[in-house]
Amino acid sequence: MPEHNFTPITGRLDRIVVESSLLENRLGDPTLREVLVHIPQAGLELIDQGERLPVLIYLAPFTSSGLARAGWKAFAETLPQRHERLVSENKMLPTILVLPDCFTSLGGNQFVDSNIMGQWSSWLHQSLKPAISEQYPTNEKFALFGKSSGGYGALHNAILHPGEWQAIASHSGDVGFDILYRSDFATVATQINRHNGLDNFLNHIKQCSRLGSDDFHALMTCAMAASYDSAQESDALYGIRLPFELDTCLVDETIWGNWIRHDPLKSIEENIPSLKSLDLLYIDCGNRDQYGIQYGSRMMIKLLKQYGIDHHWEEFDGTHSGIEYRLDFSMPLLAKALHD
Repeated sequence: MPEHNFTPITGRLDRIVVESSLLENRLGDPTLREVLVHIPQAGLELIDQGERLPVLIYLAPFTSSGLARAGWKAFAETLPQRHERLVSENKMLPTILVLPDCFTSLGGNQFVDSNIMGQWSSWLHQSLKPAISEQYPTNEKFALFGKSSGGYGALHNAILHPGEWQAIASHSGDVGFDILYRSDFATVATQINRHNGLDNFLNHIKQCSRLGSDDFHALMTCAMAASYDSAQESDALYGIRLPFELDTCLVDETIWGNWIRHDPLKSIEENIPSLKSLDLLYIDCGNRDQYGIQYGSRMMIKLLKQYGIDHHWEEFDGTHSGIEYRLDFSMPLLAKALHD
């Protein structure tokens, strides 16, 4: 059977709140956010000796939150437990681990600046970073890491905000939008049409007691639209514009172009120096990822090699699911890069 981590947390686990007008949004989501901060016992001892620690900020995948990663789960370990285990096994140097709640009413977050969902990219470096630096003894070196949407968020913010982040790790992060998203449009259109239009579908989501799989995937596309194409006004609920016509599923190439500008395959080419300034760029993906992210990842690695961008790349045998164990590889590398 899988191994369960029974070890109690011996370090410090704080709950703080961060309030910021940057998160004002059209969804009605709160601008005050809870953040968990974990420091292992070895880190507390270093702080007592006058040392300052680097910071690892975890960005959650879609439908999750940093708060969930500190919650008990059968035959698993929490992220603070993992942090303490890696440090106690001398596999990782201690850090300040930050787990923010970035969940939204559309089911998740891509950590981009959005007129619909809030200025989440700006919030990370203009609100969250200063809040951590004010309350904890940091060495002012920060990393972003996460899986799926969280991995995309780490990569996106490193590309767009050079100097703000010294290291990142993207586990199966969204890349290659033509394969990842566009192939779902027909299924999404069918599900939304079952509810007679986008507004009715979004109202259904607000009122239903449980999301089915088809509802979830359609909502995820709505969240991506709110993330990647929020600058233009729309009469639809929350201002969301879909990149395809609901009756024919024909793609609006202008709107789709707004999505593509957020694809790392495009944004990397426009911001090459950003990634070259990183102390660590870690990327991995399973060779059987059910969303096809391995194909976009392979194309991205070719770009990184083409432009001479240092990176650590691993393609492992696995899917998009059950890959939390990959953090055992990335977290020590992030900590080492920020301690050096």
